[in-house]
Amino acid sequence: MQVLYKSTRGNGETVTASQAILKGLSKDGGLFVPTVIPSLDVPAERLAQMSYQETAYEVMSRFLTDFTEEELKSCISQAYDSKFDTEEIAPLHKADGVYFLELFHGATIAFKDMALSILPHLMTTAAKKNHADKEIVILTATSGDTGKAAMAGFADVPGTKIIVFYPKHGVSPIQEKQMVTQKGNNTYVVGITGNFDDAQSAVKNMFNDQGLAEELAEAGFQFSSANSINIGRLVPQIVYYVYAYGKLVKSKAIQPGQKINVAVPTGNFGNILAAYYAKLMGLPVNKLICASNENKVLFDFFRTGTYDRKRDFILTSSPSMDILISSNLERLIYRLTGEDAEKCRELMEALSRGGEYTITGEMKAGLEDFYGNFCSEGETREAISATYYGSGYVIDPHTAVAAGVYQKYLRDTEDSSVAVIASTASPYKFTRSVMDAVSDRYQGLDDFALVDALSTLTGIKVPKAVEEIRTAPVLHDTVVAASEMPDTVRKILGIR
Repeated sequence: MQVLYKSTRGNGETVTASQAILKGLSKDGGLFVPTVIPSLDVPAERLAQMSYQETAYEVMSRFLTDFTEEELKSCISQAYDSKFDTEEIAPLHKADGVYFLELFHGATIAFKDMALSILPHLMTTAAKKNHADKEIVILTATSGDTGKAAMAGFADVPGTKIIVFYPKHGVSPIQEKQMVTQKGNNTYVVGITGNFDDAQSAVKNMFNDQGLAEELAEAGFQFSSANSINIGRLVPQIVYYVYAYGKLVKSKAIQPGQKINVAVPTGNFGNILAAYYAKLMGLPVNKLICASNENKVLFDFFRTGTYDRKRDFILTSSPSMDILISSNLERLIYRLTGEDAEKCRELMEALSRGGEYTITGEMKAGLEDFYGNFCSEGETREAISATYYGSGYVIDPHTAVAAGVYQKYLRDTEDSSVAVIASTASPYKFTRSVMDAVSDRYQGLDDFALVDALSTLTGIKVPKAVEEIRTAPVLHDTVVAASEMPDTVRKILGIR
């Protein structure tokens, strides 16, 4: 069965998977969604015996139907290899009665590696398939993790350039050091004086700027995206939920067909949307637990049906979730409208124009697959501490938000189904927050002294991703206002 893609704001026109990956965002400003969600017709007993790479092929081949078997298997084998520090790629670790799905064993120790290790291979394959004659410029806004993972994936990939914008004062010191030390003749990192939403909105505006697109085309360039608005980011994320289910069956933690709950720390809504797509494919998932930090715009949306970004932007210890405009929610909204592109466009324009929209009662009823809640900064610290002192397992602040919200879900529902928590970053990426939560005796240490203290505490070797930036020189030091981003892109590309 061929799966095509259409825009959430379009008139029904379709493109192939490879064209959707290459474009990143539709011309009308909408996000590409599959015309049909394919069925996962693989028995759980078979999934249980599969490697990560084999699971990836089973899932992705059903969505990316214009890639040949050889092309897709080549992309998968190049992506999920020795870059990951564990053969399993995404191990499950049981602690405190739940299963933490460790998505941080890639080159940049965050879950973004799971998709961004394969996206460059999907994109360059897509470019060849579509006879693209222009150099691809990957334009990305990051709240901390996407930027580094995207650059690591695209560094020195022929026919591409990558430009990453990040909030200068809105990421952890380790996250920033990872980005500003990035090597590669085609990589560019720019700090902005605003927050992530400012960066993301400016990037989207550049994608929708036809005049800028013409300038680029004349100079031999075309934009694409490595953010989760790109369907080539979203599809690989579905894989690890399917893989986790197979591993639970293999370990006899569940019986084939038994439903599980999934808790995901959520900012831009892509990671939990991937779990939702896995459920729509037929994966036995009961509840999707959407965990927010103090920027709780999603919690308020699930509670009231109103999405309202008109609020103070809070800098937290889980910066990758410091987001007030959750781009991927648009894909869910489109589905809730009954795939009414005009209605979806109206809602998104209302958000852009007035800062809020409200869904109908009928649409709100469609949210029953989800449970939303949030953790305060104090509750996040408590979750790190409780997990460490309860089981000796150390989690980062993003994972802690999900763990804390999961405990609230348990209290609210008494649903004790087997639960998987998406563990989205290594604690080594947020050492200060983690060590402060574990004990007050580490105050006053610098970030790399904290890295060594964490290694001593856990007995786990410092990841290569952290070790190699300890003394790495800063290669990128440009900082601009959000309004200067388009001219910064022109300057980088030498077109003005």
